[in-house]
Amino acid sequence: MVVTQTIQLHTRGNGEIHDVTAEVARAVQASDLEDGIVTLFVQGSTGALSTVEYEPGLVADLGTYFDRAVPRDIPYQHDRRWHDGNGHSHVRATLLGPSLTVPFVDGRLTLGTWQQIIFVDFDVRPRNRTLIAQIMGE
Repeated sequence: MVVTQTIQLHTRGNGEIHDVTAEVARAVQASDLEDGIVTLFVQGSTGALSTVEYEPGLVADLGTYFDRAVPRDIPYQHDRRWHDGNGHSHVRATLLGPSLTVPFVDGRLTLGTWQQIIFVDFDVRPRNRTLIAQIMGE
């Protein structure tokens, strides 16, 4: 069986990180499926998903990493074409990726003790974001 749900977020952008673990767990529980996988997908090309130990130090470290690896203040061809100032946002999101799959057993996500699911909004302005949760199992 396949159940599809959406998770809505309002974000500030600029690398803001949201812990969406509870929302994903609720979606899995609401599916009434016991065992399977949940695949999450970001609608949009400047957002990304991953897992981390969601704590202030690591959240700051991720921001620092992306500032160093993909600086905001260098020329991007995307910005030259569209003049929207978010070329770095697209590159950052591409590096992290738009989807994530997590198994669940007995209706519970199989995340590690210190592992949470995060959504990162790399865009340069606030956005309303939609995550698609496609839950497959029995």
